[in-house]
Order: sequence, then structure tokens, then C-alpha cells
Amino acid sequence: MPSNTVRIDHEEEMRVLAVRIAQILKIGDVITLTGGLGAGKTVFARALVNALAPAPEEVPSPTFTLVQVYENQSPAIWHFDLYRVEEEDEILELGWHEVRRQGVALVEWPERLGGLLPKDRLEISIEFTGDSDNARQVTFTPYGKWISRQKDE
Repeated sequence: MPSNTVRIDHEEEMRVLAVRIAQILKIGDVITLTGGLGAGKTVFARALVNALAPAPEEVPSPTFTLVQVYENQSPAIWHFDLYRVEEEDEILELGWHEVRRQGVALVEWPERLGGLLPKDRLEISIEFTGDSDNARQVTFTPYGKWISRQKDE
């Protein structure tokens, strides 16, 4: 898969990346976020949601609610945190099929999707570089329809 890796040194750069992705989102899109604790997944999610919001939104981590739905955006964003999910049936109960028809799925802990992980997705991995507290390496890996979209954008 053709990946693209960028280095960022500040949270603002993470926000800029999220806004660029937000501009090309379409209903049915799935974006997966991976990275260690404090890597910047929530910073990315907040920026993505607010890039599409008509007014600034509070964007809490869905660690305990498992999913936060932002319907005022176009398209709507469903932010999933699957850390505490153990079976695919639980994901279905959270509205997995609905979001695929009605909005965009932003998924933390995507490995918990198992067989529900779609072939069409954009994987975003955020890792510490180790050379500074703020520096991160962000890798974008497109799958399926995202590969051709990457070439078009």
C-alpha cells in the first residue's frame, strides 16, 4: 500500500492535517487511528470534528461511552473508541452499519473491529519520534478506494 509519512513538531500541525482530511470526507468513509497514549489521536479527532462543525464542538474522548456522534457536521462523524469492546456484536450494537450508510466512522483501536474492518479505509498511525516531547511521525496508509482518492486529491 502506498503510505505517506510526515513529521509534525506541534499540535497545530496535527490540526492542519486533520482539517485537510476533513475536506475530502464522504459518507461511508472509515478512518482508523492508532498510536500510543498521548500520541495525538484525540487532538486529531477534535480537529477533524471541528473542521466540519458549523460552530465549535466539545469533543470528549469516547473511552467510556464507546461512541460519540456529531450530527451537526456534514457528513456526520461517529467517533468510536473500541478499547473496551470485546466482540464484534458489541460494535454492531453501537451503530456500525448505520454510520457506514449515514456518516463517517473515526475509529480508535481498529484492531477490535476484526472482520468488520472494511477494505476501504484510511489508516492513520501516530507515533512519538523520540527526539522531542512534541515531535510525532504521522503515517497515512490508504486502502481500497482511498488509494485512488489519494491520487485525485
